[in-house]
Amino acid sequence: MPIDYDRLMNWPFTPVEQTYTEKDTMLYALGVGVGADPLDEGQLPFVFEEPELVALPTMAAVLGTSGFWFRDPATGVDWKQVLHGEQGIELHRPLPAATTVLAQTRVTEVIDKGEGRGALIYSRREIRDKHSGKPLATLSSTTVARGNGGFGGPATAQPRPHTLPEREPDAVCDLPTVPQAALVYRLSGDPNPLHADPAVARAAGFNAPILHGLCTLGIAGHAVLRTCCDYDPARFGSLQLRFSAPVYPGETIRTEMWRDGEVVSFRSLALERNVTVLNNGRVELAD
Repeated sequence: MPIDYDRLMNWPFTPVEQTYTEKDTMLYALGVGVGADPLDEGQLPFVFEEPELVALPTMAAVLGTSGFWFRDPATGVDWKQVLHGEQGIELHRPLPAATTVLAQTRVTEVIDKGEGRGALIYSRREIRDKHSGKPLATLSSTTVARGNGGFGGPATAQPRPHTLPEREPDAVCDLPTVPQAALVYRLSGDPNPLHADPAVARAAGFNAPILHGLCTLGIAGHAVLRTCCDYDPARFGSLQLRFSAPVYPGETIRTEMWRDGEVVSFRSLALERNVTVLNNGRVELAD
């Protein structure tokens, strides 16, 4: 069954209520590698509750998710051929270390790239604090549905990605991952066996289980937070990036950054293979 544009644009997402604790906040930080240097006092507030635990800004990406809804046959999406293409995070205020959030997802656009070229599905998720009612974050995501081109939908032009400066990076930050990184990160809400089961990974064409894309995003966010924000989450306003290649747990992620006023452009590489894994990154710093 092909994609029905109107059905997908009006997909009935159920509102999500999620309570997370300080333990969840620390587990997320550990999952993206914070605390790898236990003597780094800048990292400690994200993994230790004394005197006060602080949440990483990128943790917003794992809050209030609607699950892998493409597996519903009514979407018409060939879920075995979908890829996470782009991700954006806009922070309206620093995340609490523990609270209950309410989230609502909606599809904002579906672009038909043509027969054999796939489709792009854009979605947005609004997250707010249940207790105060205040908005916490807005998440935007682009899914590449490789098996669904030519369904007859609009062929709207795809938005252009952020362009990186052509000069040498102003700063570079290398952050290691551990071999069990994907096994830790999956406890923050993504149980896809591709990231845990070697047999599933081999069937998908990988040599070993790969790291979650959102985990790599968290590592890059850590690099920017460390390099440009002095570990102050209130300075981290928004993030946008494209996923360009998988990471294998145990690799070192090198994030190259260009600072232009309050905008930090970046890309990330798997250092051992010299492969760009995140591209066209943009962080806007907050006052």
